[in-house]
Order: sequence, then C-alpha cells, then structure tokens
Amino acid sequence: MRFDVITLFPELFAPMLSVGVTRRAFESGQVDVRLANPREFAPGTYQRVDDRPFGGGPGMVMLAEPLAQCLASIQSQRIDAAPVLLFSPAGKPLSHAMVERWAQSGGAVLVCGRYEGVDQRFIDEHVTEQLSLGDFVMSGGEIAAMALLDAVARLQSGVLGDQSSHQQDSFNPALDGLLDCPHYTRPECWRGRAVPEVLLSGHHASIARWRREQSLTVTAQNRPDLIEQARKLGQLSLSDDAVLATRVMARPGSD
Repeated sequence: MRFDVITLFPELFAPMLSVGVTRRAFESGQVDVRLANPREFAPGTYQRVDDRPFGGGPGMVMLAEPLAQCLASIQSQRIDAAPVLLFSPAGKPLSHAMVERWAQSGGAVLVCGRYEGVDQRFIDEHVTEQLSLGDFVMSGGEIAAMALLDAVARLQSGVLGDQSSHQQDSFNPALDGLLDCPHYTRPECWRGRAVPEVLLSGHHASIARWRREQSLTVTAQNRPDLIEQARKLGQLSLSDDAVLATRVMARPGSD
C-alpha cells in the first residue's frame, strides 16, 4: 500500500520511518510512504503557501492552489484513485476499526493542515474524508498522520515479533472493543509489589479468566462508554455482567 503525505515539514517524518519495530513495514515497502511539500508548487521567490483569512481574524489560512497542484502531481504518479484524507478538528475521531480498514487498503493521500486551517474550497473539491485524533487542537496534522501510519504499519504481516500481539490490543474486536488487561514481567516482586499469583500458575484457563475480568474492570473504570457499546452489541456475557457487578459497581463511592 502507498501513503502520500502532503506536508510543509517532511523532515518531521524521518525518525518515525527509520526507528522502532514499525520501520520494518516502511523499509520493506509494505507501507510505502512518500512525502510531498506544497511549497514546491507555490509561485514566487518566497513560495508562499498561506494568506490572511477573508473576513478578518487571527492567523493564516493555507492556500488552495499549492495544495491542489501538489495533489495533482501525486495523483499523476499513482495508478489508483486514492482517497484524500485531511486531519482536522472537524474530522471523525480515529478508531481501531478505521485503522484496520486503512491497514487492508491500497493507501491514501494524507493532507497535513497548518495554521488556522485549509481553504475550504480545496476541502470541498478534493478531500474524501476528514479525521481527528480527538477533541483538542495541534499546530498541524503531521502528528496525526504519523499516528495513523504507525497504527497501520504495526498491523502488517511480520512487523510485530509475535503476529498474535495486536489481537490483544485495546479496542480490538478480539477483546470485544474493551481495554487490554494489565501486564507484568520480571522480577516477580518489585519494590514490594508482587505479580498476581494466577499469572505464575501456568493454568491457562484461569489466566484467561483473570485477564478478561481485568479487562472488564479497567474498561469500566476508565472508559465506561466502551462497556455500554459492548453491551449494546451483545458482546457481554452473563459472567461478564457478574464481574462488573461485583468488581466495579461494588467499588467504594460507586452509585
């Protein structure tokens, strides 16, 4: 798959593409990432890519024409009609389901906005979908683009040391969309805190049951909305509800 990134700061992506386990996906070409700077398509000595907003107000707005020409250049080099994604506060929150969809796709063109935003006419003309990392504002879309690329890369075959690792990720359908359970490693006792005995028992059924109970507890405490979502989808069993009733609802201070 191929992801073209339109960004004023392509140098920001170099570390992400060359370190960590996900670099395997980038170096092997499983996830082909190409960077394009709209400044190279801006006229004049200063290669201006922004201007003041019509109607007044603070900040600057990215010009539509350099972005459009940059996009046209990318599209002329691709053999597919790739969707165009813009990272914006107006976008849908990025989810695990979206990441899985893009991980199985042919890729996309990622547009990293800057300043106060992008001229709406470019969005109306070219953008297929808008995405957001959450209800907060950053200085640009580069970090959001890197988040999507990293999440997509780690789902590719051979990238993680254990192919089953991502099946236990938080939000994964294998966990019914719940948060992952706590994890422990050596030593067995660290600063007076011992590893739960069940994890040392070697009893796989007991360990699986403990992990499910912990997943339910952690999710209920930190993301109760995910519990309700799983319940609406019919993904919680009677035993799950019993765990929630005894471990969560019975907490001191619970209603």
